[in-house]
Amino acid sequence: MDGDTTERLSQESQCPDAKEHGLLARASAFAGGVLSSIQALAGTTACKGVQIARLKDWAKENDCWIENSESLGVFSDPGSENEVYMAYDGIHVYKLNDFRYSDDNLTPFFERIVAHNQYFTACPYDFIGFSQNRDRKVCAVLRQQLVVNAREATPEEIKAEFERIGFHAEDNGEYFTNGIHDIFDAVPNNVLVGDDGNYYFIDTIIFKSDTDGLDTYKKYSSELFKKRVKLMPHSLSLLRK
Repeated sequence: MDGDTTERLSQESQCPDAKEHGLLARASAFAGGVLSSIQALAGTTACKGVQIARLKDWAKENDCWIENSESLGVFSDPGSENEVYMAYDGIHVYKLNDFRYSDDNLTPFFERIVAHNQYFTACPYDFIGFSQNRDRKVCAVLRQQLVVNAREATPEEIKAEFERIGFHAEDNGEYFTNGIHDIFDAVPNNVLVGDDGNYYFIDTIIFKSDTDGLDTYKKYSSELFKKRVKLMPHSLSLLRK
């Protein structure tokens, strides 16, 4: 994919059925086919690495591989699971998601995007394709509308908004559930309140309620925390200078 990236993505965003019947569904079906084949042959669902490798080839064959992630916009934030770029159009952000919270296969990732768009209609994800982040990891490319003139929601506001849409807090507010999905990381910097009064959930982690999402979330959040702690002494030394 070359300099026409921005124009092509703009055209795709005008497709009314893109989210439900377009690229996301096709990529999910392909990854699911890889999972089914490996499960039948080897009796395991641990195949994330194989899925990612085959999805890269699939993306190139289906013209949804973005060779240069900087063609999307200006690099903004390395993030935790998402590498963020501010789009050149000034009204979107692009996120390169490294599938960190998908554990041993990609099924939770695709389910998460569908669930997010179901619950948080004010800021849905557009699934654009695949690319490599700065660490050369294959990532899914997601696009969201840029939220402007917004503030961070308070924990009380977040809890009230979840209750309004049918969720309740569990594990002392560690996550919210409606018995179908469990939603994690709904903290103030991931939930914004626009000047229109709408709540914008921009970076939550979602699992199906019967898939041990709490254990997976704690596992990968703990690994991320340990990496940050290792960097802390160096960061503090820089602050002292």
